[in-house]
Amino acid sequence: MLYFSLFIVFSACMVAFLFFNKIYIHTSTMAVVMALGIITQGVLLNFFGTHFFHGVFGKILTVIDLALWNSFSFSFILSFLNKKFREIHYFRPINRFGMGTWVAGTSICGILIYKQFHEWVLIARLISYFNLGLWLIYIGLCVKAFYDIYRKELSKNVHGILLLTTVSTQSIVLLISTVFKHIPIKLDILFISLGVSFYILSTFLIIRRYCTKDDSRLIETEWNNTNCILHGALSITGLASLVSHAASKQGVMVIWICAAAVFLIVEVLEVYRLVKRIKSYGLKKGIFIYDVSQWSRVFTFGMFYTFTYLNNPNYFYFALIRKMVILAGIWAILVLVLIELLLCIRHVFKIYLNHANKHQVNSASANSSL
Repeated sequence: MLYFSLFIVFSACMVAFLFFNKIYIHTSTMAVVMALGIITQGVLLNFFGTHFFHGVFGKILTVIDLALWNSFSFSFILSFLNKKFREIHYFRPINRFGMGTWVAGTSICGILIYKQFHEWVLIARLISYFNLGLWLIYIGLCVKAFYDIYRKELSKNVHGILLLTTVSTQSIVLLISTVFKHIPIKLDILFISLGVSFYILSTFLIIRRYCTKDDSRLIETEWNNTNCILHGALSITGLASLVSHAASKQGVMVIWICAAAVFLIVEVLEVYRLVKRIKSYGLKKGIFIYDVSQWSRVFTFGMFYTFTYLNNPNYFYFALIRKMVILAGIWAILVLVLIELLLCIRHVFKIYLNHANKHQVNSASANSSL
């Protein structure tokens, strides 16, 4: 009852902030829920053990994540009721892919509820049914978006957000494999195969963009934060295969090797981009600026860490790499989360001040007219 009360209080505060400040959140903001969910359920649980995860701290983190999911969902519904949904979330074909965070965020919340609060198992199952329907709608919108990208020649603007088709699909596998114990293996294989198909298509479009666009070499401006999902989508595919037992141990190992290789390539490019941005814009504007897409990096790091932790290779060198990732990765991820949280809090505070200032200006104008 205590944690349910905390959930109500946290949700009410967040919903009130969004409502009274008339804030419609970005389509991909549910990536915050995805990131904090995998950090809680994957990174912290595996590194610090079940004693930490099932203790007070782990449950509070879960409640906060669920409250964020609830308040973000309210914002999406509010945008629909106020006839702003199409403008904010649907009008731009590439932005539609960001709705994949809604599916993946809902999946992680269902998993957290099932793992943390056994008395809420029925709720976790209801969320699973709802999320399956949401995924079907999302995939339908994405198929149309892929067609719009081809028809309107928008391929020059594609980036890692397309890979949310894979992430959302594999998150469904993780959810149903957790909440429902007896799932036909053929159904898991079908979902995983579909996710892999989306990965191949999306990766092809992303690579073609950077190989053909004239200014693609300007990495500090043309490289998108969401491109880190190139390895995150592979990691969640491997994790889904591992949890559902849809692939052999050798098959899972192949996916992990691919994910590790892509992780290395992408993050080398990220470091190069970081250096270029500091040279071009300085330390403050080059690094310490907030964008919701940065949460995708937290999610992908957490997903690769979780996949690596649960995958136990027999080969000595791979086992050594796994140990290094586990021991060093935990602190890198925690630092990354802390930085992102501070940037996010500063961003929210600025939004509040801007709305407060506008309110004061409007009040002053009304008084002067009287």
